[in-house]
Amino acid sequence: QNANPPQPKLTVPKATKMASVIKPTALSTDSPSFNPRTAAGGGPIGGQSAGLGSPMVSSLHPPADNSNSNAIASHTFTFQGETLEIRNVWAENVEEEMAAIRELVEKYPYVAMDTEFPGVVARPVSETYTSDYHYKSLKVNVDLLRIIQLGLAFADEDGNFAKGCPCWQFNFKFSLNDDMFAQDSIDLLVTSGISFDDHARRGIDPEHFGELLMVSGLVLDDRVKWVSFHSGYDYGYLLKLLTSQDLPSDEKTFFELLKIYFPTIYDIKYMTSLLDGHFGGLQKLADFLGCPRIGQEHQAGSDSLLTMSTYFALAKAKFTDSDGKVDDTKYKNDLYGYGSNHTVRKGPVHHSSSSVGLSAMNGAE
Repeated sequence: QNANPPQPKLTVPKATKMASVIKPTALSTDSPSFNPRTAAGGGPIGGQSAGLGSPMVSSLHPPADNSNSNAIASHTFTFQGETLEIRNVWAENVEEEMAAIRELVEKYPYVAMDTEFPGVVARPVSETYTSDYHYKSLKVNVDLLRIIQLGLAFADEDGNFAKGCPCWQFNFKFSLNDDMFAQDSIDLLVTSGISFDDHARRGIDPEHFGELLMVSGLVLDDRVKWVSFHSGYDYGYLLKLLTSQDLPSDEKTFFELLKIYFPTIYDIKYMTSLLDGHFGGLQKLADFLGCPRIGQEHQAGSDSLLTMSTYFALAKAKFTDSDGKVDDTKYKNDLYGYGSNHTVRKGPVHHSSSSVGLSAMNGAE
């Protein structure tokens, strides 16, 4: 008998000029189209259609009257009688804002996190299903793609947001001409206010951000509690930022690395899996718990703020001990859909389009 089960092949659409980085290079035609410069024969971004029939984005940036654009320096809101700010961070102010966060995290050690990324463009295919199928799918996409935006929101142990500016939105260098993406995911982000013209011109260099994050006080410290929703891909992109390397080849090593950099993590989607009667995404859960959204949906800052308020509402309602204090022992350091917990699916997931996968992973159902 063969002691080594067959390994799944990693496939990407024919359109990509980077398909050769994956070996073997079995091509899949049902994956979403991306990298329009290649698909359209090297032409500029504009009103032309991509070579695989997916319409191009009509603009690199949101409409001029879009007040939700992340090109704006900051957005202010009134929440529970106080003014809160979501601050956009670009290459020109990333060091200044990371210095501010280093001071903040001592008092506000709960960090809610969300990312925006360019969809799902590849999938493992195999005649035989393997237990790490979902991790291999995560790995191949994170290895191939670049993060677009990271939202970080801060609160104290009682769930109170940091005063004034509790939320930063980090905007990374990303080019629709040169970087790979799934078209429908980009369309969704443009509609939500993401200015890809600004990302191309003044986006943060990922390696530089990784260096700043390493000394920020946010990682390598179990006193910092990282809060997220259905966040396997989110942590994949964070580990890529921190290490400047491809993700580990196996899931076990991925979790070992995750434990080093993020010793304490809370995945709200995993928390709900321990309860009866809730199915769906972050917005549905937030609505059920009475948590209002602050800011624009499908931008990482707003999503991270909603993640924070939803976590505390759920934890206080369903996960308290006899003294009324939150008991995290049932859900700490488990990720929904990965590892060896009860949420891991027993077979491959088939998405009809990349935007379905993106919305599901970002909790937007």
